[in-house]
Amino acid sequence: MSTSRRRFLKTAVAFGGVALSRRAEGWSPQSSVPNAGFGAPSVSRVPPAQGPDHPLPTASEVNEWYTTRRNWGRWGPNDEVGAINMITAEKRRAATELVRSGRTVSLSRVFEPPQHFVRKNDRGDGAGSFVDYYGFIYHGQTITHIDALCHIWEKESDGVWQGRAPDEAVDTHGAAFGAITAWSDGIITRGVLLDVPRHRGESHVTSEKPVHGWELEEIASAQGVDVRPGDALMVHSGREAFQRSGGSFGGGDRPGLHVSCAKFIRDHDVSLLGWDMMDARPDQYGLRYPVHGVLPNYGVALLDNALLEPLANACVEERRYEFMFMLLPLKVARGTGSPANPIAMF
Repeated sequence: MSTSRRRFLKTAVAFGGVALSRRAEGWSPQSSVPNAGFGAPSVSRVPPAQGPDHPLPTASEVNEWYTTRRNWGRWGPNDEVGAINMITAEKRRAATELVRSGRTVSLSRVFEPPQHFVRKNDRGDGAGSFVDYYGFIYHGQTITHIDALCHIWEKESDGVWQGRAPDEAVDTHGAAFGAITAWSDGIITRGVLLDVPRHRGESHVTSEKPVHGWELEEIASAQGVDVRPGDALMVHSGREAFQRSGGSFGGGDRPGLHVSCAKFIRDHDVSLLGWDMMDARPDQYGLRYPVHGVLPNYGVALLDNALLEPLANACVEERRYEFMFMLLPLKVARGTGSPANPIAMF
């Protein structure tokens, strides 16, 4: 524990009634990790195919998407920026032309850190201040965050982005390769929302009907929007409606995107994927990261746990599904990601 953090916590305890704490009682390292069990979903139950017109991909096809179609070396052998390279200065400038009304929509969920200490400071002569300490793990299924390129791997032998060995890319001191600081200048580009529940005429995606790549093509066509290289693609699956109906969203079996969506993302050269439900589980191909695999294989940035219901409503009201997308990661040295409050501007 760093000296400053230790001093802060000791001071907070010493202040007694002056130092405030929420939910500190009963906290345990296990309960504070929102992605407990994240890496081991069940593969015993397989969702059915979507119909004869859209056969499921074979295992060899899925393997081909994540091997021969990798973006490793596309922007040089030591590249740490990945598909964000496709967001050029011209791409950013063109995104500003999508701003007409000036309306903004936050894509971030509100979260309460498992550890939140507040200290009251007496500055003398009646003056004072409050200072916060936050303790939380942002990776998982709760906090809106962006994954850095070093974050995951499907097989240790394959490695993280560019095939770097996980233990060489990251150690206990943080990331030496593919850290979040590779995107310190921000991610500003054209954003596109594909609204799955609205297209289906249903409140939310279910485990029995995951989102497929062919469906994303159909939704884009129906909405009259195209997905272009360098875009930030938002896929709304209706997580809020799912939870309002009593559904539980966590690290086990859950509704979401089928691995076939990875092909759609690669075919359209998407730079960033934002989603509310993430990978559908179980995965019939035995993958731990069915769609998360676009991160280490294609270099596509992932905006996990995005709040997309307000954006879907705004798109209906604005009568368009494209907007300027902005995400500014925290400049955390050696970080494997960052909490984020992305903004869509119309």
